[in-house]
Amino acid sequence: MLHIGCHLSSSKGFLAMGRQALELGADTFQFFTRNPRGSKAKELDPADAAALVALMKDHCFAPIIAHAPYTLNLCGAEEQNRLFARDTMADDLRRMEHIPGQLYNFHPGSHVGHGIEAGITYIAEGLNAILTPEQSTTVLLETMAGKGSEVGGRFEELREILDRVELTGKMGVCLDTCHVSDAGYDIIHDLDGVLTEFDRAIGLERLRAIHLNDSLNLCGAHKDRHARIGEGCIGQEALARVVNHPALKNLPFCLETPNELPGYAKEIALMRSLAE
Repeated sequence: MLHIGCHLSSSKGFLAMGRQALELGADTFQFFTRNPRGSKAKELDPADAAALVALMKDHCFAPIIAHAPYTLNLCGAEEQNRLFARDTMADDLRRMEHIPGQLYNFHPGSHVGHGIEAGITYIAEGLNAILTPEQSTTVLLETMAGKGSEVGGRFEELREILDRVELTGKMGVCLDTCHVSDAGYDIIHDLDGVLTEFDRAIGLERLRAIHLNDSLNLCGAHKDRHARIGEGCIGQEALARVVNHPALKNLPFCLETPNELPGYAKEIALMRSLAE
């Protein structure tokens, strides 16, 4: 069974997102934990969170994905920025325990001139400062397009971070189809080869979620511009192979395509129709 959803606004609360997902034909979804370009988080309502947990159980949802704000940078040039990212992520993880057992995804960050090695060190140090043995949330490193000074454009960079995290069992990876294509991994013509390389570098058991996006750019462009399914350089046929791949098909897939809700509903229906 294909578990698929899209990115939803959290402005109306947890239960509203769950109901909206069902209306769209989804059985998972993603949401920002707080303002994606800021730092403020709305007050959490435990009863609302509990209602979502019940709805997800009743409708056999796959794990949902909370996405950290874009403003966070665990490997930023300034220490105050790194500490801000740590504090915000730690607060997010505390809040996530109201919907236990879900996924928390973040962009590893940009080393801003320090170099990849320093960036990896800062990210691992940050994760070691915030992960706790008691948490039920799995924290996901997202594969990146490799633009500028981004960390995570190569699978080996993510593996280095994972190797340095003490509570490594609390960690996983989210593979973004647009990002990996832009990073130079040819998922169009050699999906098997890319997944073999992922398995060698990281381990497929670490792969916990997929961001399903087309790309406006050719493979290896290092630009990160998402496109609607079938309207980009990856194409519908290649993305259908992604959702049907035996190593991936039981994972939660989340659309981050440039759509409003009706567009998401169409893409969810399309991908379900293409699922074998």
